[in-house]
Amino acid sequence: MEEPQQILHTNQNYEVNDFLPETQLERMKDHVKELLTELGEDPTREGLLKTPERVSKALHFLTKGYQEDPLAILRAATFREDYQQMVIVRDIDFYSLCEHHMLPFFGKVHVGYIPNKYITGLSKIPRIVEVFARRLQVQERLTTQIKDCIQQALSPLGVIVVIEAQHMCMQMRGVQKQNSLTTTSDFTGAFKESKTREEFFNLVRKG
Repeated sequence: MEEPQQILHTNQNYEVNDFLPETQLERMKDHVKELLTELGEDPTREGLLKTPERVSKALHFLTKGYQEDPLAILRAATFREDYQQMVIVRDIDFYSLCEHHMLPFFGKVHVGYIPNKYITGLSKIPRIVEVFARRLQVQERLTTQIKDCIQQALSPLGVIVVIEAQHMCMQMRGVQKQNSLTTTSDFTGAFKESKTREEFFNLVRKG
């Protein structure tokens, strides 16, 4: 059996597999060493000796969402409740990696839904944001995946997800526009009505 390598981090709120099997770690380290060499560096110099291991463990952590089931997370904390007014969880911080350049993009997620007999624990919504964000992503897909997961798990009268994010692939390279902000949204059901969406945006802005 492979000996796992524990990855230590400060966020203990999420029950995830933080162990990277030894053989996988060694393969990833070899790839990072090769990449360093191709970049013109010497992976044997003192400052880079631990870099392959650090990069491998960091990438494992930053993509830990592949190991989790967001639908199961929501369904594990679903409760029957006779409430049909808007529920909003706003300003959910997230960090993800753009699948095109593997550079970070980050920002805030605002989620609203109107229950239809069932609600979920409020902490579960940030958790599923975390699961989907900790994968190679594009912002548009991330928005839709969060919406679809809530819709599938709770069958609410409507769901809306809005993401505001900065993309390092636009700020560090390419067009190099440091102040650019990308906003995406997706919604179902009752949120297709402009009055319902307007109520959501007004409540988000007031927060």
